[in-house]
Amino acid sequence: MIIQLHKQIVEAIGRQPTSVQELHGGNVARVFLVEMKLGEPLVVKTGGSGGDFAIEALMLRYLAENTELPVPTVHYANETFLIMDWIDSGDSIDAAAERDAARHLAALHKITAMDFGFDCDTLIGPLHQPNPKTVRWLDFFRDRRLLFMAQQALSENRLSTETMNRFDKLANRLDQWIEEPAAPALLHGYMWGGNVLIKDSRLTGFIDPALYFGDAEMDLAFATLFGSFREPFFETYEEITPIREGFWEARRDLYNLYPLLVHLRLFGGDYARSIDSILNRLGV
Repeated sequence: MIIQLHKQIVEAIGRQPTSVQELHGGNVARVFLVEMKLGEPLVVKTGGSGGDFAIEALMLRYLAENTELPVPTVHYANETFLIMDWIDSGDSIDAAAERDAARHLAALHKITAMDFGFDCDTLIGPLHQPNPKTVRWLDFFRDRRLLFMAQQALSENRLSTETMNRFDKLANRLDQWIEEPAAPALLHGYMWGGNVLIKDSRLTGFIDPALYFGDAEMDLAFATLFGSFREPFFETYEEITPIREGFWEARRDLYNLYPLLVHLRLFGGDYARSIDSILNRLGV
């Protein structure tokens, strides 16, 4: 594997690596730190479970060209192989880092579009994420996020028919909770602590994006899902952009059904119980 990586790196970028070390923490791909004979270290992602690294590269380049969000520079990408800059990180998310992340995310959400969706389909992790341009957020969330991911989970025997029926009932009642946001906001889309790189209480990188234009509250909900971001993050975000009434009461749970379905498809296990619990709270 290491010898093959050396060869692939040289063929891709014409530069010679001196060492390759596998990093821990890659859930759906193998990730390597590559020291180079000339220049700064690089990160290589390869393998994985069906994702397309060319799409990940497209998203990272879009962020680099259109936003101030710190992301690694991409040097080479194809379907199965991605080379990008290594970003100095490794520190835990403290209160100062939460505030810094909130400022970056609020700035990202200020970038808007005419329609919900994106110029192309993207990925969330290795999973397909459809993004047809859609005028109404409720329609986009219902058809391209909630029902799409639930139907995929059902077809993979990760979701029961009974729970799928509950999602169908929920889809018919979304107008009880969802009001159209002021504008489609650019979302990171995979907003949890594992995709945030921190050094010296400062955000040095956002990685593994799942881009589209949607309700900014999708990112905010995801930020609460695994306890990565707490009061300092949300206090700082609200100083810049107030969070609409109803988010904490219901929409946070509603929007977190999408990442929970993603994780159910990827990992199974307890995520089905988390989904059932939210559906119970929503009364379906």
